[in-house]
Amino acid sequence: MPLLVGTSGWQYKDWRGVLYPADRPQRLWLEEYARHFATVENNNAFYRLPTPEIFADWRERTPEGFVMAVKASRYLTHIKRLRDPEEPVGRLLRHAAGLGDRLGPVLLQLPPTLRADPGLLDAALACFPAGRKVAVEPRHTSWWNDEIRSVLEHRGAALCWADHGSRPVTPLWRTAGWGYVRFHSGRARPWPCYGRQALTTWVGRIAERWPDRAEVFAYFNNDPGGAAVHDAAAFARIASHLGRTVSRTPEKAS
Repeated sequence: MPLLVGTSGWQYKDWRGVLYPADRPQRLWLEEYARHFATVENNNAFYRLPTPEIFADWRERTPEGFVMAVKASRYLTHIKRLRDPEEPVGRLLRHAAGLGDRLGPVLLQLPPTLRADPGLLDAALACFPAGRKVAVEPRHTSWWNDEIRSVLEHRGAALCWADHGSRPVTPLWRTAGWGYVRFHSGRARPWPCYGRQALTTWVGRIAERWPDRAEVFAYFNNDPGGAAVHDAAAFARIASHLGRTVSRTPEKAS
């Protein structure tokens, strides 16, 4: 599915009554989520890497074709700050292998205090096997230079396009044949929702740089109050109306 739309995580208690029926136990929320969405970004792995058995359990609980992106452990990105990447990358991939064909891109979200270092980035990306999709979300402005862009392009890694306040906070570089977009917070009311115009503009940005056949992953991280659920569904409807092929999203909130 070329444009895969989902949310960053699924275990939010205030989504009860929004995405999850009031009588649905929390242990069945992943199954319920996967009924409505075809992809999710797993944030849990950033805080504590799940065991291979847990990843395998998530595979069994989701339907064929479901895609789970995995946010890399903060041990690699925030503690080691990309230094000595072989062991943490290897451990992440060994554990996440339990997802089998459900495993999607790996996201490296870098700390906002980490300044650009093309050598460190290249060494970390080199630890991933050929064909494994990796998206990189730098958060310091020193990363926006031609040398960093060249490393991403050479390794086939996608620069993660990030939005805060309904505007891009990263360059809109296309560094791979696929894309990755994260929506952190909009400017519409109630906070942190996105307005229709902001979402329409983002669909246009994606369409300008990727043909419909290209895979683009879009995740809404504005979880409070179920805003991510509503905005992901609205974004998908707009994209579909404008001619993009889009993965399933909820027709309406519960």
